Amino acid sequence: MAEDEGKRRAEALVPKFQFERVLNQDDAGRRITLYGRVDAQPALLILERAPFPDAPGYLSALPRNLRDLTNLGNNDIYSWFLGSSGEAGAGLGLRKDEAADLKLSLICPCTDKHVKKHSRQGFRHVTETPAVYRERVRPWIERAGRAEGQLNWVYNIIEGRAEAEDVIYRTPLGRDGDEGFLMLPNLHWDRRTVEALHLLAVVERRDLWTLRDLRKRHVPWLRHMRARLVDATVSTYPEIEPDQLKLFFHYQPTYYHLHIHVVHVMLEATSTQSVGKAVGLDSVIEQLEAMAGDEAGMDTVSLSYTVGEASELWTDIFKPLKTEDAGKGNLS
Repeated sequence: MAEDEGKRRAEALVPKFQFERVLNQDDAGRRITLYGRVDAQPALLILERAPFPDAPGYLSALPRNLRDLTNLGNNDIYSWFLGSSGEAGAGLGLRKDEAADLKLSLICPCTDKHVKKHSRQGFRHVTETPAVYRERVRPWIERAGRAEGQLNWVYNIIEGRAEAEDVIYRTPLGRDGDEGFLMLPNLHWDRRTVEALHLLAVVERRDLWTLRDLRKRHVPWLRHMRARLVDATVSTYPEIEPDQLKLFFHYQPTYYHLHIHVVHVMLEATSTQSVGKAVGLDSVIEQLEAMAGDEAGMDTVSLSYTVGEASELWTDIFKPLKTEDAGKGNLS
């Protein structure tokens, strides 16, 4: 009985909480720390969103019950939205985007590749030597990573057929030849939480697929692009200073058209910023500068990263390598 009484007293404290100010909030908006008082005593209230129930009935009804959907953009098979799952903001005079508690992304129609990427799976840490890249990975990218139609949404952006109103900076299409590029918000950013800022810079040229294609001769262009991206970001978002930005490539990337991620340093370090996955732009520039000869490039170094066990990179390349003869499995 004493234990039950203690629980009741504890539960009665929460409704008494008198909010005064926000102390902290994570970039994804899943956790917020509030300062206030309970019966005149200082108190902290830490709110964290509970996991989604996995009951089939709940999940079947959820899409139909979403309220106040606001489309943030759409391009080819991809669309993304803000929405509300309930009535928490009812009667408070909030705009739809202020009351939204869900960020939604829709891929329709999706492919088997999308399903594999987004499925729960184990991961493996692999090392891609220059020989493995040359003999296994590069042919796979050409065959599967750049299959017809996979990059349509990127080309739509470059050519101004989609998301043109979202572009923060661009060199006029075609003016700068191989050095043209543009920058716009990443589709996963809610476009309002500054400390979660995530932008993408996309190059116009189509012959550079990943950082592996960069050569020493590209260094002046990379430095120029870095300066323009930083300037455009702080001009668009004056509350951000240059040393609050990180610029990096993904390897392996989600899609095989060269692009640079520009994020706020406070952006929560998820798996997309893990060691190996995120390779700093400055580090790539310095590595290229140290190479001998303008045609020396990133295809001559070993890169280590993680791959999902459901990905073709694992099933078609690194798993077979693991089971081969030790000599063949350590190509160099």
